[in-house]
Amino acid sequence: MKSVVVFCGSRFGTKEIYRHAAQKLGRELAEREVTLVYGGGHVGLMGAVAEACLDAGGKVIGVIPQFMVERELGYGACSQLEVVDSMHTRKARMAELADGFIAMPGGFGTFDELFEILTWGQIGLHEKPVGLLNTADYFVPLRAMVAQAVNEGFVKESDAAKLLCANESHDLLALLQQKPSSSAGEWWKT
Repeated sequence: MKSVVVFCGSRFGTKEIYRHAAQKLGRELAEREVTLVYGGGHVGLMGAVAEACLDAGGKVIGVIPQFMVERELGYGACSQLEVVDSMHTRKARMAELADGFIAMPGGFGTFDELFEILTWGQIGLHEKPVGLLNTADYFVPLRAMVAQAVNEGFVKESDAAKLLCANESHDLLALLQQKPSSSAGEWWKT
């Protein structure tokens, strides 16, 4: 895996552990020589993961819409900052640049990005791995919602199995680099 998109909050959240997890992930990507692709902002967890990756000698590609640059949200220190015309273009470009995807804690934007990329995988637009960095059990309710969708027949088990999850960045990166298999689990049944 040469590059990974990280979807995460433009805020830090209420727990310091979220910031620490973002910084740890950024450092780990740099150490593994995996390019970070992200939303191009300098605020919240987005800024923390990018700054940590850069500080550790990593490569960071930010993709940000023009209207956000105008609000002074763009992170000029990125190795490469691409300014695009819309949020839709941003998501498509990030997906184009990525070999895999990680969602960290975040809000509506993070959920939007995560579910759009899962949907694209479901309909065959990509076969790239998608994982949740489950810092402080943040994604436990989301996983319960997906389990409910599987159990009620709205999501195929094979599609749910593609959503990987780990509590630590090194474990999640290891999962993302493995070839997909049914041993990824039937986590919705536990």
